[in-house]
Amino acid sequence: MDLQIQQRVALVCGAGSGLGRAMALSLAQEGVKVAVTGRNLEKLAETVALIQQQGGTAQTWQLDLAAPEKFDDVLNDIHQHWGDIDILINNSGGPPPATAQGTDAGIWQQQFSLMVSSLIQLTDKVLPAMRQRGWGRIITSTSSGVIAPIPNLALSNALRMSLLGWSKTLAREVAADGVTVNVLVPGRIATDRVSQLDAIKAKRENSTADAVAEKSRQGIPAGRYGAPEEYGATAAFLASQQASYITGTIMRVDGGMIDAI
Repeated sequence: MDLQIQQRVALVCGAGSGLGRAMALSLAQEGVKVAVTGRNLEKLAETVALIQQQGGTAQTWQLDLAAPEKFDDVLNDIHQHWGDIDILINNSGGPPPATAQGTDAGIWQQQFSLMVSSLIQLTDKVLPAMRQRGWGRIITSTSSGVIAPIPNLALSNALRMSLLGWSKTLAREVAADGVTVNVLVPGRIATDRVSQLDAIKAKRENSTADAVAEKSRQGIPAGRYGAPEEYGATAAFLASQQASYITGTIMRVDGGMIDAI
């Protein structure tokens, strides 16, 4: 299927690894010019190299979600290079494990600024041009914890959930201007982040990472962890012309894992 997004410009946050890299690769395969952003320039360069090996177009920009005062500089540079952003992939790193009680207020405030406030500010900066052109895609990657809270990940569960309310509200505000706003929810996708969480759980339960992963697979109807490429392909579809009537929704890529309807 031709997704009809060739030559569009995408900014992908956190594109140096994991789900961010997967989404950047999938967009590039569709002919999108991808601004590969994040903090680690070495990892970003690896993503760009992978895209270029596939014949795609990408360039690195260092964008730290903890420094929103520098967003304008990055966006202006991208604009001079390729033009305005057509597709924004909001993707932040996961916070440290934490319980719902007893976590320092400063950590809550720090993670809210990094995971929520910064993404909202970035979106606000690219939206006016999208609305003026009558076309745009805002896709926010979250966690399965926004539907079924994950034990010991209180920061992620609570803060990412606020992005759902914001995204749904924003979708109604900009739909008439040809801008769609959607949320992606990953299940157990085989990334370094999931491996780290499995290792942490194994230590907490006096088990092994392999045993934890096997138990997790047993709870997934598909019987396996998802491939990052499958997640990336879903993001690319939501960015497509064909998905122009899909907005304000939450799309799960979880192999049937999440029990809740």
